[in-house]
Amino acid sequence: MSGNLDGILALSALHEEETSPLHEAKLASMLKGAFHHAVIGDGSRGYLIAFDQDADYDSVNFRWFQARFDRFVYVDRIVVAASERGKGAAKQFYLDLFAAARAAGHTRIVAEINVEPPNPGSLAFHAAIGFVELGQAELSREKVVSYQEYRL
Repeated sequence: MSGNLDGILALSALHEEETSPLHEAKLASMLKGAFHHAVIGDGSRGYLIAFDQDADYDSVNFRWFQARFDRFVYVDRIVVAASERGKGAAKQFYLDLFAAARAAGHTRIVAEINVEPPNPGSLAFHAAIGFVELGQAELSREKVVSYQEYRL
């Protein structure tokens, strides 16, 4: 996976508003602690990183789910390059994650999606595959997220 760090970092830099900044040390730590991760090619065309409830992960959004559920898989990041959109990459990332989660005995996949700044494409995609909103949180005056769940 180490060969994919540069590709993931490059794609991440293009989507910092949706996902937050990411640097090499943080990415390496995230991948090491991930329940599941996947990439397209070298990661510059798409990637997904997900954690289970036991991860040592310091994220306000992760902790929101951790405070409410005993078991879950949290999708921290899913990014698909513009050149790959509409080809089923995001759906395949989720299908693979769902299979891995089921195999590990999970019944709940969770994620947060930006409401402000708006991310209508992600909201629509997640709704189309069956995610439902559990609540929202205002993280700052510029950032509001929707907490979502998919039941396996």
